[in-house]
Amino acid sequence: MGIFEPFRAIGYITSTVPFSVQRLGTETFVTVSVGKAWQIYNCAKLNLVLVGPQLPKKIRALASYRDYTFAAYGNDIAVFKRAHQVATWSRHNAKVNLLLLFGEQILSIDVGGNMFMWAFKGIQQNLAPIGHVMLEDKFSPSCIMHPDTYLNKVILGSEEGSLQLWNISTKQKLYEFKGWKSSICCCVSSPALDVVAVGCADGTIHIHNIRYDEEIVTFSHSTRGAVTALSFSTDGRPLVASGGSSGVISIWNLEKRRLQSVIREAHDSSIISLHFFANEPVLMSSSADNSIKMWIFDTSDGDPRLLRFRSGHSAPPLCISFYANGRHVLSAGQDRAFRLFSVIQDQQSRELSQRHVTKRAKKLRVKEEEIKLKPVIAFDFAEIRERDWCNVVTCHMDTAQAYVWRLQNFVLGEHILKPCPENQSPVKACAISACGNFAVLGTAGGWIERFNLQSGISRGSYVDLSERRSCAHDGEVVGVACDSTNTLMISAGYHGDIKVWDFKGRELKSRWEIGCAVVKIVYHRSNGLLATATDDLVIRLFDVVALRMVRKFEGHIDRVTDLCFSEDGKWLLTSSMDGTLRIWDVILARQIDAIHVDVSVTALSLSPNMDVLATTHVDQNGVYLWVNQTMFSGSSNIDSYASGKEVVSVKLPSVSSTEGSHKDSEKPDLNHLQFRDDFQNPHFHEKIPDLVTLSLLPKSQWQSLINLDIIKIRNKPIEPPKKAEKAPFFLPSVPTLSGQIVFEPSEISSEKRVAEGDELENSRSDLPQSQFLQLLQSSAVKKSFSVFTDYIKSLSPSTLDVELRMLQIIDDDNEQEPDTRPDLFPIELLLDYFIHEISCRNNFEFIQAVIRLFLKIHGETIRRQSNLQDKAKKLLEVQCAVWQSVDKLFQSSRCMVTFLSNSQF
Repeated sequence: MGIFEPFRAIGYITSTVPFSVQRLGTETFVTVSVGKAWQIYNCAKLNLVLVGPQLPKKIRALASYRDYTFAAYGNDIAVFKRAHQVATWSRHNAKVNLLLLFGEQILSIDVGGNMFMWAFKGIQQNLAPIGHVMLEDKFSPSCIMHPDTYLNKVILGSEEGSLQLWNISTKQKLYEFKGWKSSICCCVSSPALDVVAVGCADGTIHIHNIRYDEEIVTFSHSTRGAVTALSFSTDGRPLVASGGSSGVISIWNLEKRRLQSVIREAHDSSIISLHFFANEPVLMSSSADNSIKMWIFDTSDGDPRLLRFRSGHSAPPLCISFYANGRHVLSAGQDRAFRLFSVIQDQQSRELSQRHVTKRAKKLRVKEEEIKLKPVIAFDFAEIRERDWCNVVTCHMDTAQAYVWRLQNFVLGEHILKPCPENQSPVKACAISACGNFAVLGTAGGWIERFNLQSGISRGSYVDLSERRSCAHDGEVVGVACDSTNTLMISAGYHGDIKVWDFKGRELKSRWEIGCAVVKIVYHRSNGLLATATDDLVIRLFDVVALRMVRKFEGHIDRVTDLCFSEDGKWLLTSSMDGTLRIWDVILARQIDAIHVDVSVTALSLSPNMDVLATTHVDQNGVYLWVNQTMFSGSSNIDSYASGKEVVSVKLPSVSSTEGSHKDSEKPDLNHLQFRDDFQNPHFHEKIPDLVTLSLLPKSQWQSLINLDIIKIRNKPIEPPKKAEKAPFFLPSVPTLSGQIVFEPSEISSEKRVAEGDELENSRSDLPQSQFLQLLQSSAVKKSFSVFTDYIKSLSPSTLDVELRMLQIIDDDNEQEPDTRPDLFPIELLLDYFIHEISCRNNFEFIQAVIRLFLKIHGETIRRQSNLQDKAKKLLEVQCAVWQSVDKLFQSSRCMVTFLSNSQF
């Protein structure tokens, strides 16, 4: 186990498995597959409502019924009730590729021609199939459907082009249709009895009467490719929708027997599923391009329009970066899309608009892909200017200009940045200054130019007069970066030359040679370190101010794909095509952790809070999230997680984030044992002098102690509870502080109760002490109050208030000597406890709240007793001394910040 533990994957919407639609009450839900997991969307807003657990293999077929979800993977079928797996059906000897919900049964068909019937009612008691049918040898099933009103009968389509009608009750083949000499891809039942629609691989759609084995009408797709999905409208319109392998959806009018409308470029890849909602003019489609779309037929000409959709990258992302303090991830993919993924709420993920792409493509009669910008190869942003003007700049593949984006409106900006119009070459690198006013671009021809982001106007170029050409570098500019004060600009050339420029004056200040080709650079503005990855697989760190190399990291055995600094600059994370992700400690100059994944990392980004790491991988369309264990576990010691020089093999995060990700699951979790030992044998680190230690309790817990009276008044009922007309029989009980209920006998006479009350009054002093007092006294004897502190920290504010009030002195006018009054002893112990805790500076804010509550309750008693007054004076002296030292540090820091920022607080 390493520092970063697999968490979950985002950006996956659907896969190449047909979805399953079901209606529960007034709502409709769709179940889709995402690789090895499945997820359910509510069709009202296409928001995610449930994610299933990870399965060992990729899902090949889906079916759903009420709370049950059936997923076929490999040779097995997993049965889920909600998100919990309740059974596994294992009888197939080949891969299962078809599932059909048939009443209260599930039909499953594998590639070997075996069809099993399963009953899922009372599934825990019976895991065996209730029936089995062996199909013919030269019949490869490709689709299955149940024709309406045909009892116990199903129709099977084959890759050979024939259709068969089977009775699953008698397990007999009733009829074989001759077919159309083309492989059958899909088959659906129509609202009209005895009529089905069959889609073939040659692009034809056959509306067929199965009762008389007669062809009613035949449609043919104008585009090449197979008919992959079909659906009939059930809202009274005589329509059938067909989807092809080219991503086009065609709407056919059955009355007029002609094509009614075509949704060109409905999807970027093959249509997987189509479904008309019951009695609604809404069509839902899914595709292999990782998207689900809903179309509504409400226009005057009858053409559908896009109602709502959910989509992710249809091609692997190329570069990513955290945005908005780690709440979002900016991602640019090979599908020419620039996306914003939400780490917290998946519904907020969206694609940034490239301004009327669909409308322009329709007007020019070209594909949307041809209108979109080319894939982004590099981008930079400045969050400080999000509300002012465009705050993101992107470089695109083989494009001689850079584009700006306004992230507040999720849209492409109005300015296009064109460096060096005389000698245009593709833009390869970009950077935005820390103030957010300037963008610096570097081109493949070695040209570096600065632009104003607000106006889009060029503000000068950086030229090295010593070069043969009038440019900044002799070769391609690999990367550019700006420091935090707009003093320096750093650039790197492909041939290994690093140059430092004066940002405002644009003069060359210094340069040095690495000695080999540079692949990528990353600059950390806070510590002034520049990290470079080169062709010799070595990571070098340079101090830009001192102009010398300060660190050198070796370990990767293949091309370095990406690198990034942590926000505090202490860690450097690097990824490589060798499948490893390594974490280097910049201060200690050594590798502290390394993990290996099956699919190489292509890009990575660490959130500003250092709690989440985002990665992209080869041929993977999603963004994978990893959590920093030091942030989310009991131990903050990095060495207990880090593997050092050893490389640990880890599986990629799953969509569901519920499964363990380690390959070697049989090994005991050594780190878990370490944490348990640390908990059982706590060790206390030395505190920094003159500082205080906080309790790490929630703010609401110790603030409630201060405002407990206000909370009680606010929660007081407006009117007394009304007595029930017919109260049910119950045993009268007496509640106690511990929460236990003591039942009170009801058959005791009133005289006996009075007598017992007198005895209890006389023996009150002999009652056993509460746990609060017992722990307080034992801690005072041992002169170690840690156990008592942990106990009162675990109490709720109201319980702690009751415990303190139980010590309240009722008879303050008692003339008895203080030494002979046992009821004053607990108050004296509590004062000693407060003096000890404040002297040790432990749990500072919690102890302050408890002292305030204590003095509010027992202040008058302390004022009347001289020995308690002495203790209170000592507590005041300790409190003043500790607070003055802490306040002095606050004032020093405040003065320093005020002086440096030249602002008044």
